[in-house]
Amino acid sequence: MSKEIALKNLRLEPCERWAHTEFSLGYHNNFLARLAECGPDAPSFEQIWSERLLIDFKWYTDDGMIRWADAGRVTDMGHATYASGGSDMRESAPCPFATPEEVWAFDAVKEYGLPDKGEQINAYERSHAENMENHTGQLVTGGTYCTVVSGAIQAFGWEMLLTAASDPAKMERVLDTFYQRALFFYECWARTSAEAIITHDDFVWTSGAFMHPEFYREVIIPRYKKLWEIIHQAGKIVIFCSDGNYMEFARDVVDAGADALIFEPVNDFDFMVDNFGSECCLIGSHVDCRDLTFHKNDKVLNDIGRTFARLQDCRGAIVAVGNHLPANIPDEMMGLYFDALLPQLDRH
Repeated sequence: MSKEIALKNLRLEPCERWAHTEFSLGYHNNFLARLAECGPDAPSFEQIWSERLLIDFKWYTDDGMIRWADAGRVTDMGHATYASGGSDMRESAPCPFATPEEVWAFDAVKEYGLPDKGEQINAYERSHAENMENHTGQLVTGGTYCTVVSGAIQAFGWEMLLTAASDPAKMERVLDTFYQRALFFYECWARTSAEAIITHDDFVWTSGAFMHPEFYREVIIPRYKKLWEIIHQAGKIVIFCSDGNYMEFARDVVDAGADALIFEPVNDFDFMVDNFGSECCLIGSHVDCRDLTFHKNDKVLNDIGRTFARLQDCRGAIVAVGNHLPANIPDEMMGLYFDALLPQLDRH
């Protein structure tokens, strides 16, 4: 594993191999324990399996010192079973917003407040230093998770968000308050030693846009651009991430300043390579976690091969299963995936 390999790929610089990461590996402790030849309680456990799996890049975001649910209203939409044994199962709670008028009157800055800027910068710097110490040899990001649209989802839940979005002008004012909050935290991240910043914002569905496309282009993406100008001015790398299919807006996102794109397999990998392989780092692959889950061995191996064939048309990439490695992937499929993937990371 190598922080420098991750940075070179993100910067589109010549590099001896493609970078590698995976999301949700923590759900596979039994597999990782056999790989590391020690248990999860061992101090060197994560370091060993990260080295053996060539994990160069570690995702990290932090929305600040104020926990939204402690400071104001949020909507708990519950959580489906994802972890082994269903430990993350959680029932939904009633939405605290009863009408769209309540949503339109909402101000995220007033609702949740903001911490002292100096204290927040110091907190970010401490957490980043700790992350780098705990993940020696890897690139650990900074960034935000509930940025603009994801912030609105967190506050209102899907039903009230979609109802309120029926009036775009009123919804723009509300989303601007989430942007104003994000602006504060981006100014803080810009003053840390973090070298790459993730903007996570689930602004589409699996089927694509859930609001009018021009609303994205006129309201949402221009605000990303302003956030990213702050990060670029600080000499840092901007990484954009959203669940769902955002191929319709990928060009807009790149033109707004994204240096790298994290995307799920519902975004066609060939499309992403054809359109962006020469100008930004791609973080994903052809491989779909559902094929790993359902023992589609030939499909997985073929998609690994297709991925590396297309990477020949890219300047930088961090290879990953873009829609994570959920707990229901069998250990034998994890082994098949890594045995096929890792030897191909070298660039020829």
